[in-house]
Amino acid sequence: MRLTRPVELLGRFWTQVTATVPDLPSTMLLGTAAAAALLVVSPVLWRITRHVVTIAHEGAHGAVALAAGRRLSGIRLHSDTSGLTVSAGRPTGLGMVLTLFAGYTGPGIFGLGAAALLAAGHAIGLLWALLVLLALLLVQIRNWYGLWSVLATGAVVFAGTWWLPPEGQAAFAALATWFLLLAAPRTVLELQRSRRRRTAPDSDADQLARLTRVPGLFWVGVFLVVDVGALLLGGYWLLG
Repeated sequence: MRLTRPVELLGRFWTQVTATVPDLPSTMLLGTAAAAALLVVSPVLWRITRHVVTIAHEGAHGAVALAAGRRLSGIRLHSDTSGLTVSAGRPTGLGMVLTLFAGYTGPGIFGLGAAALLAAGHAIGLLWALLVLLALLLVQIRNWYGLWSVLATGAVVFAGTWWLPPEGQAAFAALATWFLLLAAPRTVLELQRSRRRRTAPDSDADQLARLTRVPGLFWVGVFLVVDVGALLLGGYWLLG
C-alpha cells in the first residue's frame, strides 16, 4: 500500500511526459520561427542567447568524448560565451577527431532531434528531455559562471514546462527548436570571421586541421553544411 501512491504518481507523470499533442498550427510554427530568428540576428539579444548555444556546443563535445571512450574531466563556460571541455585520452585518432567535430555541429544536431520530437507530437517530452540533458551537463561543470549559466537555462526551461498550459508548452518547445536550428549556422560564420582575423588559432577547425592535415577552412565548410542541412531538414519536418 505504501508503494501504491508513488507508483501512481510516477505513472501519471510518465503519461503526461509521453503524451502527444495535435499538430501545431502553421501560424504558431512560423511565429516561433520569427521569434527565434530575432533572438539570433539581434546583436543585443544574441549576446544573451549565445550562452545557450555554448551550452549545447560544449555539451556535444562532452557527450561525444564519453561515447568515444575518452574520460571527461570537466566543462567550463565563460561570460564571453566561450567554453572549454577537457577530456583525457589519446591526443590523436578518431575519438579525438569526433570529439572536436561535435562542437559546432552539436547545436544543429540537437535542434534536428528536437524537430523530430516536435513533429511527432512530443512537445512536452521534448522539454523534459532538455531538462534531463541540462541536469547531466550540470554535474560536469567546473566553474561558477558555468554553474550559474546552466542553472539559469534550466530554470527557464523548467518554468515553461511546469507552469505554461499545453499550448504554451508547445510554443516554447517550438521556439527552442527553431533557436537551435537557426543559431548553429551563425556560430560557424562567427568562427570563420575569428579565424580570418587570426583571433582563434586553437579553434575546433584548426585543431582538426592539425590532427587530420586537412585545411581548417574545409572543416568550417563541413560544419556549415551539417548545420544548414539540419536547419533545412528540421524546417521541412516542422512545416512540411
